[in-house]
Parts: sequence; structure tokens; C-alpha cells
Amino acid sequence: MKELIEEFLDYITVEKGLSDNTREAYGSDLEKFSGYLNQQNVKDPSLVTRDIITDYLMGEKEKGIGANSLSRNLVSIRMFYRFLLANSYISEDVTSALDSPRLWKILPSVLSVEEVEQLLKSPNTRTPYGLRDKALIELMYAAGLRVSELVNIRSSDINMDMGFLKCVGKGSKERIVPLGKPAIMALRNYLNKRCLFMKDLLVDNVFITRRGKPFTRQGVWKLINYYRRAAGIKKEFSPHTLRHSFATHLLSNGADLRVVQELLGHSDIATTQIYTHVDRNRLKSIHKQFHPRA
Repeated sequence: MKELIEEFLDYITVEKGLSDNTREAYGSDLEKFSGYLNQQNVKDPSLVTRDIITDYLMGEKEKGIGANSLSRNLVSIRMFYRFLLANSYISEDVTSALDSPRLWKILPSVLSVEEVEQLLKSPNTRTPYGLRDKALIELMYAAGLRVSELVNIRSSDINMDMGFLKCVGKGSKERIVPLGKPAIMALRNYLNKRCLFMKDLLVDNVFITRRGKPFTRQGVWKLINYYRRAAGIKKEFSPHTLRHSFATHLLSNGADLRVVQELLGHSDIATTQIYTHVDRNRLKSIHKQFHPRA
């Protein structure tokens, strides 16, 4: 199984052109599934039945895995089995008749404007590290960036005179996001000191660590968690919460849903619509404004 999974991952990367993040996600899902098959003493993928896959997914659900993750697991297994069938490793695709686990709409956690302000005030901007961290948080919130987008930003992607940022999102799609004055100021202050972070190797990534290397996604998570505690914000949140907050605050202030979709880089507006349910005050005001019996 291990060799077949590696062949499949190479296929989706080279032939299908899927991103490294997608490859990593599929690889993780299939590694867990392969481990389960080993426990069941199933060594050959052609011996896997629908019941085995269903039992595996039910076991994951009982461990507390959410519906979204379960669905992604099934997508990974389906893609793998289609690959096996196309390459004649199996004669039947047992996943074709499996129904996806129902996706429950889970409303994303967001920060209030006051909590974002608390977070932004936490870095000590009298130090180069504080200037870097302030710029990093400002940029995440100002542009609604995914962590993977943030860590890959290069100097050439930022035009501070024009006030915009170019980033590459999922599916290698480019988008242009405008930056506000606070984010531009924070970036200028940091970039003036960025040379202090440079070591032997020249790194073009905007955000670099004390060792002179590009930030990783895990590094950003640790940094945000550190400043969450420093800001005295008790509720747990992740770097992605800043992206959720970006979208929700835009809608709260009257932004058009299509504009927010473009700024987030969502291919489907249904993905963006979830933020309209987060801001209940906005829903109430729209209802009051337009419903004849409000």
C-alpha cells in the first residue's frame, strides 16, 4: 500500500498539478487509512470492501473527527481508488457507491474588532521582532490571508506605493488585495529592520525567523497563540480566525458579498455566504430594513 500511495501522490502532484498542501492532506488521510487496513490485516487494496471503508469512517467519527474532515478523508480514498482503477491495480472501484458524510455548517469563530485591536497592540514595537510580528498580524487581518499565503509572500508581491498585495491562493490562483494605511505603515517599519534577520543565505520571503529562514505555518500558529495570551484574550483561536474576522467585519460594515468573495479568493460564493450567518446584527438590520413586517 505504501508504494501505491506514493505513486498516487506523485501522480496528483506531477500530472494533476495539485498543490503541496493538497498532496500533504491526501497523504495524511491515506496514511491513516492504510494504518487501519493493517490493523484489519488487509494488505491488498483489491480486498477492501465498502463495509471496511464505512467502518473506518465511523471509527474516525467516534474519535470526534468533524464532518468536514470525514468528508475530506472519503474524498482522498475515492481519488486514490480512481487512480488504482485507471492504472489497472484493481478491477472495481468500491468507493463509487459510497455516500459522503453529511456536511454540517459549522460557523467559524471570529474575533471582535476590540479583540483584534488588543492583539495588534501586543507586540513590543520597540524591538525588531515586535515590528515583524506587528506587521505579520496586521497583514493577516488587513488582507484576510491564509497562513500558507502569508508565509509565501515575497518582497515583489507588495506594492506599498499603490497600496496592494498580490498573493497566490488555492489552485495557484492569483488575487490582488488592497492594504490599508496601518498595514502599510507596519510593513514599512518592519522592512526597514528586516536586514537584521538576514543570515548567510538571502531569503526573499517577507517574513523570516530569528534564524533567517522563512516562517512555517506552525511557526505562525505559535506566534499568534503567544500574542493571544499576551493580549489577555481567553478564547482559543487560530491564525485562520483572523481571516474569518476579516470577512465578517467587512460584511458588518456593509461590504458586498461578491467583493468579499473576490478578496478571500473563494471560487464559490456559497463558501463566502457562511459569514453572513456569523454576523447576526447585520442579518437583523437587513431584515428590519427590507421586510414589510419587521
